[in-house]
Amino acid sequence: MSRLSPTAPITAVVYQDRRPPDALLAGVAAKLGAAGVSLAGFVEKDLPRPGRTRCDMILEDLATGTQVQISEDRGEGARGCRLQVGELLRAMTSAVASLENRPDLLIVNKFGKTEGEGGGFRPLIAAAIEQGTPVLIAVPARNLDPWRRFAGELAVEYHHDDVASAATLCRLLGVEDAPEVGALNSARALRQ
Repeated sequence: MSRLSPTAPITAVVYQDRRPPDALLAGVAAKLGAAGVSLAGFVEKDLPRPGRTRCDMILEDLATGTQVQISEDRGEGARGCRLQVGELLRAMTSAVASLENRPDLLIVNKFGKTEGEGGGFRPLIAAAIEQGTPVLIAVPARNLDPWRRFAGELAVEYHHDDVASAATLCRLLGVEDAPEVGALNSARALRQ
């Protein structure tokens, strides 16, 4: 049984393209981790690459601290999807295993194109809901239709601008007294 009391099994932060709430999710993970809330899932850190317009996408497993690069460097002029689906699935397998510890919250960095097409982290989200673990997830506005077909009435949606602080989002998850902790100063936060 989770120590959190969100208004719905799934809390979704909807955002516009080019404004992902990665720092917000990392801040929530840091605050909740500092408050003793057990976490599973991922936050994303995008690392700029000198001379490139696109960055490396790194997922940090909140249960283990392991980092997984899920993007492929396809060269400066490459177009199209850079996601390494095999690495994404490897990360998901690790997170599904961490659900055995009955965490208080599963954080999923994004309901992306892969999830919208029926793959990716969908089994992880479903496993968490089946065992009663609340889920916090970021959803790009362009994926709202497939997201809503998937989540149905299990989710409550908040626009990124309305929950722009980690403290606000923690309150929406039912944690009023999460300590103020800088996202990069927590052991659960993204590592440099």
